[in-house]
Amino acid sequence: MLTPPGTPPPMSRRLFPLSIALLCSTWLTAAAAPATPRAVVDLDRILAVINDDVITETELKARLAHTKRQLATEKIRAPSEDVLRRQLLERMIVERLQLQLAERAGIRVADTDVERAVENIARSNKMGIAEFRRMLEREGIDPRAHAEDIRVQLIVRQLVDREINSRVTVAKSEVDGFLAANPRGTDTEFNLSHIFLPLPEAATPDTIQAARKRADDILRRLKEGAEFEQLAVSYSQGEAAMSGGVIGWRQAGQLPELFVGALKGLAPGQVSEVLRGPNGFHILKLNGRRGDTSGDVTQTEVRHILLRRSEIQSLDEARVKLLNLRERIVHGEDFATLARAHSEDTGSASGGGHLGWTNPGQLVPEFEQAMNALKPGEVSHPVTSPFGLHLIQVLARRTQDVSEERLETRARQQIHARKASERYEQWVRQLRDEAYVEYVTGEE
Repeated sequence: MLTPPGTPPPMSRRLFPLSIALLCSTWLTAAAAPATPRAVVDLDRILAVINDDVITETELKARLAHTKRQLATEKIRAPSEDVLRRQLLERMIVERLQLQLAERAGIRVADTDVERAVENIARSNKMGIAEFRRMLEREGIDPRAHAEDIRVQLIVRQLVDREINSRVTVAKSEVDGFLAANPRGTDTEFNLSHIFLPLPEAATPDTIQAARKRADDILRRLKEGAEFEQLAVSYSQGEAAMSGGVIGWRQAGQLPELFVGALKGLAPGQVSEVLRGPNGFHILKLNGRRGDTSGDVTQTEVRHILLRRSEIQSLDEARVKLLNLRERIVHGEDFATLARAHSEDTGSASGGGHLGWTNPGQLVPEFEQAMNALKPGEVSHPVTSPFGLHLIQVLARRTQDVSEERLETRARQQIHARKASERYEQWVRQLRDEAYVEYVTGEE
């Protein structure tokens, strides 16, 4: 899997880690309330109609209260309530459009997957599940509402993987071109914050001029000493806006060349000029820069059996089937034979589910985390990823100097992440432009 310089097999292209900021969530990003039941909607003030759905005042107030708590926790000064309401309503509209598309695509998330995700979040906060729920209640967050928001995030994640990640390919010529222009470029990482002002697909000259004027005004205020985080919350339409625009660490190849060129000329703490991209205007802040030149990595030889949810097979049914297969393997049946017979990963099934030697960061986080917890020869219990359910078996581990291979692998991953991020921005803009959206009470 991902064995440069050749083109990787299908499974490796689909197991890139998802790097879009939308999907990088901790418990702090959960909304405070689930979607309002239809029976309640009739008695609530409607703020916006989105195709055949609505957003109500109660829903917006719940999101507003949670966002204020989140900003206070992250020590980001909140903008005025009117500005925050407008920002949150627009984000809720996009979220609702994504959920509508996911429903039409038949994407569902089982209760057991939500429970497992909540347990993982609790564990990442070094808490047991009961302690984690008590902590949410102390913060004013209903644990049931939190779980429903996690369900929404998992649904959107599956949708984005289907619509974006799985459709992005990286040609060898792109890798070669990137490495020729950046011989050690994959080792450079930037910690950055981002303010993004998008343009509609068919933007008129007046629309472009107005957006440019707004971007210039934001930059002027930044140069006069305004807080980047507050202006990001107030004006940015980027996915990290409600976190003060903080994107965090990104490798050079994950970023558009426009960003890399601007960041190279900045010292930590400095802000870029207004950048015009294909989808709108950007302002960047460089928070830090670092490099990694180590060539030694621990590689894992691994194989798996994949089952997907479908119209004739639910995730719960797939889990039961995998548990039965695991029992057969534990009692002596051959993993490779069962993978050939049952795995739905067409790229690896014919080879007994073999994914080859993999490097850190090469697989999606859920798969890699479960794989890293196994000793050679061990077989996992069913593991959920955006692609379905897996049985994973580690065959061996080794430490390898993969300086050249690692450069190519990281270049491929970074180019994939950058192209996916660019396609995601375009996809969201198109989704929004093509939808029927009516603001009922002048909230736009």
